[in-house]
Amino acid sequence: MAKQKPSVPKGTRDFGPEQMAKRTYILETIKDVYKKYGFQNLETPTMENLSVLTGKYGDEGDQLLFKIVNSGDYLKKVNADDLEKGAKHMLPKISDKGLRYDLTVPFARYVVMNQGTLSFPFKRYQVQPVWRADRPQRGRYREFYQCDADVVGTDSLLCEAEILAMMGEALTNLQITDHTIKLNNRKVLTGIAEAIGENGKESELCVAIDKLDKIGVEKVNLELVEQRGFTQEAVDQLSPIYEMSGSTAERIEKMKTFLASSEVGLKGLAELEEVFNYTTKMGVPTEKVEFDVTLARGLSYYTGAIFEVKVNNANMGSISGGGRYDNLTGVFGLDGMSGVGFSFGVDRIYDVLEELDLYPSSAVETTKVMLTNFDDQGRDYSLPLLQKLRNAGISAELYPDNAKMKKQMNFANKKGIQYVVLAWEDEMAQNKYSLKNMSTGEQNMLSADEIVDLLKG
Repeated sequence: MAKQKPSVPKGTRDFGPEQMAKRTYILETIKDVYKKYGFQNLETPTMENLSVLTGKYGDEGDQLLFKIVNSGDYLKKVNADDLEKGAKHMLPKISDKGLRYDLTVPFARYVVMNQGTLSFPFKRYQVQPVWRADRPQRGRYREFYQCDADVVGTDSLLCEAEILAMMGEALTNLQITDHTIKLNNRKVLTGIAEAIGENGKESELCVAIDKLDKIGVEKVNLELVEQRGFTQEAVDQLSPIYEMSGSTAERIEKMKTFLASSEVGLKGLAELEEVFNYTTKMGVPTEKVEFDVTLARGLSYYTGAIFEVKVNNANMGSISGGGRYDNLTGVFGLDGMSGVGFSFGVDRIYDVLEELDLYPSSAVETTKVMLTNFDDQGRDYSLPLLQKLRNAGISAELYPDNAKMKKQMNFANKKGIQYVVLAWEDEMAQNKYSLKNMSTGEQNMLSADEIVDLLKG
């Protein structure tokens, strides 16, 4: 059999021990905040029925779904006529399942299926991988983890205020201090479409404006006219939106003038003011929260507030996003169930912390102490200490083979082990061990109990 060069699919990655330690640090930091705010953990299957996934993310999102071909002879229902009609027509005959695109739609499906046993409002957090058939590039992967927190079963804008607080607290705990939490409301975007005379075209407006950071104003305007059916006259009226400046309060006042003719737009602004009112009363710092009129988020299910987080001193897109959705459970037969939530992009946060060198040394700590093994006598003498250290909650390992000093020290250095225990004839004669600090080179002869006490401190 010919030898094969191993590889992973484009847009996916392996995570070695050091990377996993850093990822665990990120996830535990975020989870601690979620739990503090009363959110409970939930997991859903890797794959969902395509009927659950399609039609929830807009046309562009549907194209990025990874479909799973049916097991067995997946072409048995396909005939020549189907092949001629193309992939879209043939898909239902060869695939009825797909990998989840996000965690929000599966969550909505779970809520509807379990509505009789859940207590509402229901707060859940979920940390699992999702898959998107996107073009891989820096900061964008085909397989990546999301770290969601959602609350369903209440219209209260207090939830939005709490999300702003959670975002800020998690980022601060991760030492990502130079960040901006962008906030907008889909009703404001609906109002903009109405104010420029393009009623009912808020979805098209959102899809185009969502690309503003990537392609710029001119190309967004071009797309609105050439692909989204907007008149040039309507697009020209968007200039004040692109040039919006000032504090959040000043921007809201400017938008009240722009949206004077739109009832829904003014309602969106009132909701934003209410959210900021709650954050002020809660004492949540909002100097890093910015009302961004051009924040659109392309997903079609948002109906109220929308959020996005940008790290200002890192070369990265948004690391978090979310919003309120009033009608998501409706497609699964449960109407009137409003929800709001957001997601942290763990992979992007990983890259940001790497770029800015923000990982604490404790995040990548491996084994704390290694016991050497030069001969059978020394090994057997060290075995009771090995378990004594572990029983005291200290990560410890014994080098498994009799080996020379240099080989064992190299192993400890490569693995980043902080301490090494040596047991020669002198140590054994005194019923002691030598403890060496690998960073400083300092070495002391101590009893087993003294070593445990020192390493526990």
